[in-house]
Amino acid sequence: MRLTVLGCSGTFPGPDAPCSSYLIEAEGFRLLLDLGSGALGSLQRHVDLLDVDALVLSHLHGDHWLDAAPYAFTRSYHPTGPAPRLPLLAPGDARDRLALAQGGVDSVDRAYELRALAPGSAEVGPFALTFARMSHPVETYGVRASYNGRTLAYSADTGPTGALVELARDADALLCEASFPEGADHPPDLHLTGSEAGAHAAGAAVGRLLLTHIVPWGNPRCTLDAAKSAYDGPLELVQPDAHYDI
Repeated sequence: MRLTVLGCSGTFPGPDAPCSSYLIEAEGFRLLLDLGSGALGSLQRHVDLLDVDALVLSHLHGDHWLDAAPYAFTRSYHPTGPAPRLPLLAPGDARDRLALAQGGVDSVDRAYELRALAPGSAEVGPFALTFARMSHPVETYGVRASYNGRTLAYSADTGPTGALVELARDADALLCEASFPEGADHPPDLHLTGSEAGAHAAGAAVGRLLLTHIVPWGNPRCTLDAAKSAYDGPLELVQPDAHYDI
């Protein structure tokens, strides 16, 4: 499968990066993981607006879902006519949140076939997906996507948790948030530092660590160096429009 980074900025868009959004493709099937602020623009550089087959929203903080609201309008009122309803897997109150952001439920219901996320497994197109609750203030799910013997794990947003280690166990790649700087007294159950992301990757014995969700005022080089101190496998900071063969 192929991973394309549409957006990787944490909390708010940076000068060169929209917020979290990742496109996974296999057998011509296109699955979006999150669609944060600004990512709908990036999507158009890679695929046609209507050529998405499913969308997963890991949680309902705006930097992971807000562009799903204008995307509902896009799919409902496209000049070629309404697109087929898109499977949307998201926490249970997604419909209400989308309706508030979009100004009503009409385009939301026309655009999306909503399915409530829960811990467990699901088949979406060619992908076998596994969802696990992460350590974050709102209902949040990490995602494990497997296809043809290859596996990508995605942390979503989380503080330190053994659930992420188990979700990512032996994955070929872990796409992991690393929002917090080292050495500060951070709130619990919110985000990871670079060294914590590295420690989770090492504990899960993943093949590669892809660091993401760096806040625009952060220090990416320090985050990368901190992750290297805890994980000795291949790792890098993802960039918008980067492609990875998993």
